Amino acid sequence: MNRVMKQKRNLPPSPSTALRRAAEKQLKTPHPVTDLARTHADTQMLLHELQVHQVELEMQNAELQLTRIEIEAALEKYTELYDFAPVGYFSVDQQGLIQEVNLMGAAMFGAPRSVLLKRRLLGLVAPTSRPTIDIFLKTVFAKPGKHACEALFQTATSMNFWADLQAMASVSKKGDGNWCQLAVSDISALKRGEAALRSVQSLATANQEANREIARRRAVEESLKESEQTQRMLLTKSRDLHAQLRHLTHQILLAQEAERKQISRELHDEIAQILAGINVQLETLSVTAPKNSGDFRKRIIKTKRLVGQSIEIVHRFARKLRPTLLDDLGVIPALRSYIKDMPNPGGLHVSFTAFPGVEGLDSTRRTVLFRIAQEALTNVTRHAHAHIAEVSILKIPEGVQLVVHDDGKSFRAERIIASKTNKRLGLLGMRERVEMVGGVFAIESAPGKGTTVRAEIPFHTNHQGTKS
Repeated sequence: MNRVMKQKRNLPPSPSTALRRAAEKQLKTPHPVTDLARTHADTQMLLHELQVHQVELEMQNAELQLTRIEIEAALEKYTELYDFAPVGYFSVDQQGLIQEVNLMGAAMFGAPRSVLLKRRLLGLVAPTSRPTIDIFLKTVFAKPGKHACEALFQTATSMNFWADLQAMASVSKKGDGNWCQLAVSDISALKRGEAALRSVQSLATANQEANREIARRRAVEESLKESEQTQRMLLTKSRDLHAQLRHLTHQILLAQEAERKQISRELHDEIAQILAGINVQLETLSVTAPKNSGDFRKRIIKTKRLVGQSIEIVHRFARKLRPTLLDDLGVIPALRSYIKDMPNPGGLHVSFTAFPGVEGLDSTRRTVLFRIAQEALTNVTRHAHAHIAEVSILKIPEGVQLVVHDDGKSFRAERIIASKTNKRLGLLGMRERVEMVGGVFAIESAPGKGTTVRAEIPFHTNHQGTKS
């Protein structure tokens, strides 16, 4: 074989001439010159020709062997490149059947090549991508050139993967129809990377939005803190002003009661006494007047009657301001006297029961009880149109309870007390008086049940005006 190859490298450009000369040179046969030998020479020439032709055939056979080896080596390289390429190669005919597939293509789907051959390519595609692949193959066979698309494939183990497809149509040299070469690359990692990138971008956007929201909420929080501080300051000021206002109201009530007491004293002790003195003087004049002055006596008697009426009016006015019985005898006699002398519209019947221990309260608390009962009965006579009213002073733990109940018409007490346009200051005055001494005030009024006023007064209060 080596000898033949060396001879091949020394051949001139014309193969047939070169083979002929090489064969002749190899034989080196001498030519005969006699006639007898001519026939023998012809035979020898023919033999020579045959030998030369044999050498030529051997040399051609050597060349063919060398070419076959080179072709087999090239085919082996092509096969290795085809089978072990990093992408899957498929040969697909116009009906979508797989005609050829490399090892990588078979490995992608986890199946031997024998299983994939003659199988429809659409059978390897996930249902969601089958319309895309169907249109893609039709486009590849309809239009020349290179085409590309992406699709979701499914493997024998039901594991899906995304693939990039590059395809180009070709005409079979065997004349058995059109087919296309299809390169399939697994881009699942790329898809995951793109999804991760979108997720990161989405997270970045969400993070920016969250940062903006955090900044906005911090601003709102700061604003709320400032507003809360302002409201706290305003609330503190409001409480202080409310406390001052209530203290002022209590002081006004105390001053009003003291002023009433003073006026009542002055009316009773001074004006009433002066009028009584005038009446005594008139009586003296009527006794010492001449017997014949009848007209004079009549005038004195008339004047005495007017003075008596004035004394009664002064006493009644003084009792309304502050009954002397309240200071002299206590709250029970004062209330009995007030109930006895109060007007009786529509035949109102008022009953009164009291716990004797109520007189153990100090003057301020007894005054509060009297004023609450007085105001409640005044409301009954003016507004309730009641037939029966009951006034009770009961003993409770650590204090006394005043209850004034009537069977008259009801009203919405809380709305009247809370109303800004309320002109019935008696209800507010009752509540202020009770709370001034640390008590509890309540009104209950319901249709068909009348109205009940309750005031609980403790025996003692602490410095803040609450129960001790």
